[in-house]
Amino acid sequence: MRMESQLNLISVGCQVEVDLLDRAGKRERLNFVIVPDEEADFAHGYLGEGTPLGKILLGEKAGTIVPYLKDDIHAIDIRAVTKPTSNPTDDAAKKREAKMKETIREVEDTNAMIFASSFSGKWGDYDPDSIPKEKKSDGT
Repeated sequence: MRMESQLNLISVGCQVEVDLLDRAGKRERLNFVIVPDEEADFAHGYLGEGTPLGKILLGEKAGTIVPYLKDDIHAIDIRAVTKPTSNPTDDAAKKREAKMKETIREVEDTNAMIFASSFSGKWGDYDPDSIPKEKKSDGT
């Protein structure tokens, strides 16, 4: 790694390699690009700048160990800061919105089933199986 890449401060658009340090002394290596929140897709290596991890890393540089108290993690060792090797897909925001709608629909269905299974009225009990299932956006 060139010395100049270690001097770069982490900003939106940087590829960052970190080790999460846990209380047992173990390390977990992560490699991601910090992107605007609307382009975030952590499953594909794009961390949103507004996430707790993104916020703590912005402005830091490689070679720094930053305190980060989350579950069993106590610090982040910033290993490298470089230019990204790839860009997020243009449809990340659309995918996130679709996933959010699907999750909301699942929560609403669950709430309706809980209500239906716990309610008894003067005209009889509700049958949770009678609640219509909406089709998913992929046609299933």
